[in-house]
Amino acid sequence: MIWKWILLVLVAAAAVFAAFQADAPVRAAIVDGQGQGWKKTAEYRFHAATRKLGDWPPLMLAAALAMAFARWRGSRRWTHLLAAAMIASTLAGILVNASRLTTGRTRPRASPQIEQGFYGLRHEGKSLIGNSAFNSFPSGHTATAFGFAMAVIFVSPLWGLLVLAGAVVVGWSSLAIGAHHPSDIVVSILLSSAVAWFVVRWVNGVGAAKLDRLFRFKS
Repeated sequence: MIWKWILLVLVAAAAVFAAFQADAPVRAAIVDGQGQGWKKTAEYRFHAATRKLGDWPPLMLAAALAMAFARWRGSRRWTHLLAAAMIASTLAGILVNASRLTTGRTRPRASPQIEQGFYGLRHEGKSLIGNSAFNSFPSGHTATAFGFAMAVIFVSPLWGLLVLAGAVVVGWSSLAIGAHHPSDIVVSILLSSAVAWFVVRWVNGVGAAKLDRLFRFKS
């Protein structure tokens, strides 16, 4: 069993390394393909809308409505699944958004006004906490979307793939509009997947009885 975890860590580390190597060339390819006036196109509006719809508030609203329907239909499985997805999405978002306040990484679109890099908590004598231009790493939108999707995949792979497709579009939109680097996306996916795995284990274990009491399911 320990070898599986070691292999998993090595694969994750390789993915992160490869993503960092891809940051600059991927951004250059995206910018070259978009050209001038891209922000006035329907494609830009699509990506901007995707990020808004894939953010935590709309995602939680849709999931809450689905969970209410599942409870009304008396589906314990889907009520638990959606609860797990909502918890995983929320915790992944909290973890990533808290951590990116400390990294001070510039967003791709901040260039050339700001040199790309990790600046930590302060730059040129000013605090970077809450400064959007320096809140790139990791990606918050990606974390909430993939935290939700991976929780569904761990419980129901077929339905999870459909949800995952939406999360992938959210991640790609973040790249396309210059909000995040590939490494921001990859690290968020890894962190949110880990969070989702632990949440699903909790829901399938000791958390099941707590959710049953919360939603008034008979054991």
